[in-house]
Parts: sequence; structure tokens; C-alpha cells
Amino acid sequence: MNRVSMAAGTIMGAFWIFKFIFLPLGMSMPVFMLVFGVLTICVPFIGYRLACHYRDNYSSNNGGIGFIHAFSFCLFMYMYASLLASVGHLIYFYFIDNGFILEKLQDMFDTVKENPLPSMDSYLQQYQLAIDTYAIMNPVEITLQLVSQNMFYGLLMALPTAMIVKKRINIGNK
Repeated sequence: MNRVSMAAGTIMGAFWIFKFIFLPLGMSMPVFMLVFGVLTICVPFIGYRLACHYRDNYSSNNGGIGFIHAFSFCLFMYMYASLLASVGHLIYFYFIDNGFILEKLQDMFDTVKENPLPSMDSYLQQYQLAIDTYAIMNPVEITLQLVSQNMFYGLLMALPTAMIVKKRINIGNK
């Protein structure tokens, strides 16, 4: 299982790195943010297809797989994908970003702050605090934050995926 989950995690991680390219592009051109959103929505479906491929081709139970086995596979797949994507994130934030995302977030915040709705004061304060926190983080801290976030989301996606992928094989005539 570990070898196949690594291979599936590599495919998913490469997809996440490809998808991440559209995040900074989307900060300048909204159509790329739409592409980023659509690709993000595709992640659980790709995870489902990879888990079904594992179930059908590599499961030692004649094509059947239990919930715990499917959950373990999905969890490992998302963990390996998170680790691979972190390499792309670290390279981006260390060598390419130079504060671009922070600047764009601050610009968006300033635009919203110019014409706030009456009930937005607490949200604006919270958003400014998040931007200030992001501003003091170095590339390694940002990458570690993204790794933990991706692993948490992977855990959340692994549960329903495992429930859908599990398959019992009845052997014998009943």
C-alpha cells in the first residue's frame, strides 16, 4: 500500500503544484483565480479516482477494500501530496514571491476598507490581523503552515472518499 500511495501522492502533489501556479496569477488576473478554484474543486474527484485505481488493481482482497484500508490509503496519499507540494511552495515563497501575494492581499483589503458595509468592522480587524501575521512569517513558516493545512484538508477529504471507495467482495454462493 505504501508504494502505491506514494505514487498516487506524487500524482496528486504534482497536480497541487500545477494548481498553485494559478494562485499568484489569479491575484492579478481574475480568470486565473477562477481556474485555481475549478482545479481545487477537482482535487477530491482525482483523489477518488486514484483510490478506486488502488482498490481495483492493487488491493489484496480480490478488488475489495475495507473502510480502514481505504482511509489509510487516502490519508497517506494526501500526506505524500502535501510533502511534495511543500517543495513547490518553498521554492515559490523563497525565490519567486518577494512579497507579491502579501501586497495583493493588502491591496484587496484596502479596496474593501474604502467602502465597508456597516457590520464588517470585526471582519476587517480580523483580516488585518491575518495580513499582519502573514507579513512577519518567513518562507519556511509559510510553507509549514501550508503543509499542515493541506494535511488537515487531506484528512477531511480522506473520510468521505474512504466511505465511497470501500467495497466488500462476497466469495461463495449465497
